[in-house]
Order: sequence, then C-alpha cells, then structure tokens
Amino acid sequence: MGVFLIAVAAWLARVEDWRSYTPLAGGGAVGGTKEQYVSEEKPSGLIRWLTTVDHKDIGMLYGAYGIIAFAVGGLMVVVMRVELADPSMTLLSNTFYNSLLTSHGITMLFLFGTPIIAAFSNYFIPLLIGADDMAFPRINAIAFWLLPPAALLIWAGFFPIPDVIPAQTAWTMYTPLSAGAGSGNQVNAGVDLMLLGLHLSGVSATMGAINFIATIFTERNEKVTWANLDIFSWTILTQSGLILFAFPLLGSAILMLLLDRNFGTAFFSVDGGAILWQHLFWFFGHPEVYILVLPPMGIVSLVLPRFAGRRLFGFKFVVYSTLAIGVLSFGVWAHHMFATGIDPRLRASFMAVSLAIAIPSAVKTFNWITTMWNGKIRLTTPMLFCIGFVSNFIIGGVTGVFLASIPIDLILHDTYYVVGHFHYIVMGAIAFAGFAGLYYWFPIYTGRMYQTTLGKWHFWLSMIGTNLTFFVMVLLGYGGMPRRYATYLPQFATMHQLATVGALILLVGQIIFVWNFVQSWLEGPVVEDGDPWNLGDDNLVTSEWTWFERKLQTAVTDGGEEETELATDGGETVTDSDDK
Repeated sequence: MGVFLIAVAAWLARVEDWRSYTPLAGGGAVGGTKEQYVSEEKPSGLIRWLTTVDHKDIGMLYGAYGIIAFAVGGLMVVVMRVELADPSMTLLSNTFYNSLLTSHGITMLFLFGTPIIAAFSNYFIPLLIGADDMAFPRINAIAFWLLPPAALLIWAGFFPIPDVIPAQTAWTMYTPLSAGAGSGNQVNAGVDLMLLGLHLSGVSATMGAINFIATIFTERNEKVTWANLDIFSWTILTQSGLILFAFPLLGSAILMLLLDRNFGTAFFSVDGGAILWQHLFWFFGHPEVYILVLPPMGIVSLVLPRFAGRRLFGFKFVVYSTLAIGVLSFGVWAHHMFATGIDPRLRASFMAVSLAIAIPSAVKTFNWITTMWNGKIRLTTPMLFCIGFVSNFIIGGVTGVFLASIPIDLILHDTYYVVGHFHYIVMGAIAFAGFAGLYYWFPIYTGRMYQTTLGKWHFWLSMIGTNLTFFVMVLLGYGGMPRRYATYLPQFATMHQLATVGALILLVGQIIFVWNFVQSWLEGPVVEDGDPWNLGDDNLVTSEWTWFERKLQTAVTDGGEEETELATDGGETVTDSDDK
C-alpha cells in the first residue's frame, strides 16, 4: 500500500507542476491578464477536480456532494413515509425501517447539512472579504476529500457486502444498544463502519472550521474591518468556533464507543454508561443544531434585505445575537435528558438557559420582519424562500420553547411532537435558506439564470409539503404517538396518511428543483449583466457581485458578446409592478 501511495504521488507530481499552481481560477482578486494566465495553468477535465485547491471549485464539489446526499436521505424518508401510510407492516420489515431511520438522520445532518453550508462558505467567503483564497487551500481540499469515503462507510450496510448490515441505532446511537450489548443486530460490523464514517466527517468539519477562522482573521482585505464584515461571514466564524469545540468531543465519544465494541473496554457498558453517552453526545448534539442553523440565518440576513430594498435592520444586534447563540448553545445540552431522572436542580438550570437561548433567535426574527416592514418587496424566488424560512423558523422555534419547559417535555418527550419541531428547523428553515442561497447566487456559479416559474413552483410545493407533513407530526405528538415506531395504533392512521401526502408533495417539489437546476445550468439564459438582481438601484451590491462584474468584463474583453438586459428573476423582462 505504501508503494502504491508513493506511485500515485509521483504520478500527480509528473502531470502538474505544483509549485507553479495557483488557486485563482476564473477570477479572484486579480485582473484580467492574471486571470488568463491562471486559466492556462489550471488542469482540465477530471484532473482539475481531483487536484484543485481553488476555493470556488471546492465549493462546487461540496455543493454537488451535499445535493446528492440530500437526494439519498430524502428518498430514504419517502420510503419510510409510504410505509407509515398503513398502521401495520406492509412494504418494509422492522429492521429495515430502523436502518432507513438511522441512515436518514445521519445523512441529512452530517452528509447534507454541514457540507451544503461548506459549499456556500467555500465559494463566497473569500469573495465577500476580498481574499485571494482560503488561508490553507490544500487543507481545504483534504477536508472535502474525506467526505466521500465517510459517506461510503456510513452507507456501507446497504451495499451487497457479506455479513454487513446497516446500523439500526437511530442517529443518536444511544448506549447500551450501540455498544453491542446482547447478540442482536448492533453487534454487526455495519455499526462500526458507520461510526468510522462519522469520525471522518467530524475530522473534515474540524479542518474546515480551522481554515475559516484563519481565513476570516488573516486574509481579509484591508478595507474589510470587523465593523463592516458581512453578516454571512460573522455566522460562519461563529459556526466554525462551535465546530472547533463540539466535533472533537463527538470524535472522542465515538472512539470510546468503538473501543467498547471491539476491545472490551467499559466506558458505556457499566452502570451510568448510558447517561455518560447522553451527556457526551448532547454536549455535541445541541451545538450541532446551531452549527447547522447559524449559517442559513446568515444567508437569509444577507439575501432578504436585497429584495426588501433596504439594509438589514439592526445589523449589530444580529451580530451580537449570533455570538450569544454561539456561547449559550453549550449550556443547554441536558434539556434532551429531562426524562432520564437527572437531579431536578440541574434540570431547572438547563431549563432556564434553554428558555434564554430563544431570545437571540427572536431578536433575529424581529430584525428580519422589520427589514421587510415598509420595504420595496420583490417576490423573487430567493425572497420567497427567505420569507418561508422566517415563517417556518417561527413555528419551529415556538414549539421548541415548549420543549424547554420540564413539565411539558416530560409529556411530549420521544413523541412525534419532537420530530415535527426538529424538522420545522432542519427542513423548513435550514433547507429553505439553502434554496434561497442557491437561487440568489445561481448566476455567479453557473453564468446563467434559472426558470422563474419552476423556481416558484418549487417554493410553493416545498412550503405546502413542509407544513402539511410536520404540523401533522406536531398534532400526532399531542395525541401521544411515539417516535421511531414502524407500526402504530389505527387511530393515528389518518394523521400519518396526511403526513405521507405532504412528504410526496415535498418530493414533487424537489424533482422540479433538480430539473430546473440542471436544465438551467446547461441551457438557461446566459447572464451578461454583473448585477442581474438590479441591486445597484438600492445601493445594495455586495463584493461578490462586484467580482462577478469584473469576471464578465474580462470575458467580453477576451471575445465575449456585448451585454444585454436581463430580467431580475428569470429569463423574461419584468416591469416595476411585477417586482412588488
């Protein structure tokens, strides 16, 4: 194996002069002459994507990876929801249902949530802060290339590998089940492979976090101060700090669990071991929610004002609330453990902090609403997804406040209420903000425009499907329906069937999104204006669009076509009244 790795390194050194390589491809902070030189130096074809250290290329790789993981995790849950349309077992066995349940959660949180955020941050953070590239471009590339093997390890149980079956521990991997107690399915190597895949994804996230912190601190343009740093960069900086403290703890807990499973140690297989795992896991697990939601908040805080025709209201308070969430997030983990019998005095303190952390989130929500108040609202597709984000985030946040109260949590704990609350945040908020960013920046990374009508169909189907599916789950929780069950009592059948209809509506919306995304990338109207959203009319152009304008001007100089007028939100010209 060592000889093989040396041979691969030698071959790569032969096909490319690494010393002359520069990450600035297709732009950066340089002018036209340098850009043309770089495009000649950069490899082409598959070698380009395998060896690139350009932050924009790596952002594209993260984006492709995240969307593939989103599709895999989404199809898993559609199969589960179809099964749940009937109270008894119809399509799946109990064990396969549990396998899908486990892999769906881990896929969406670790293989979609974190990478899709890294896609935006890798591509746009250097452009927003005026940096040439990331502080450590090669570490940036390594961080991405750890993710494909992580996915293969996590999904290994679904591949036709002899004597390996998927993990069935749920995404929380509670011990003693995940420690392999007894002689059930959890002794299988599929659990070990999943744990190793999670460990790889954590190493990747930690490397990326160090890189973003170093980049924002040291690579900013001299004109970019802490006072005028954009809100998206603030949220990525806070997220990176959370990752730096949270993910290594998860890695340590996974290592201890692997030692218990394979080397006979007793970290979690003794009295109190199950509670120890929950403390370690949730000390990571609750900051992980904010690791996932803070950057989408940054995207909404950046995009929403652009289509409200005014600057973000209370910018400093949005920044302060971001930092407050980052600090408070490490003091709320035990609210997941109210039902475990921990000391009531500890429960009371965690309840207080869990209620307090709702305040900075509420500050952001009021700032977004106030930004739209009396603004010149343009209901473009990115703006619709931003408004949908705010709406769903309010429902997800309010349902979470109820769970922070100990008496209510003891009743609703481990019911579908928790599933509905959590999915209002991860699908109704995080995914919606991701879609807003994808549509808003679509002209920059594709050079084309998407189809407006299909984009709005995507929004409305997603909005209807999300609220139908997950609000029904909230009602199921009030009715006492426990989570993680493949079968249920007949009285819950109607509600489950409504949730399944909502999930199928969501599926149709995402199919439209994929079609629009791919077809527009290949054949959409070519963008020839560096300000396709007419942000200059309200003096709201940010630096990535300035970079995009320079890129287009360079293309015209090199033989591109003359600029023509482009619609604000799609391929057709719109009037002022259409933008209201």
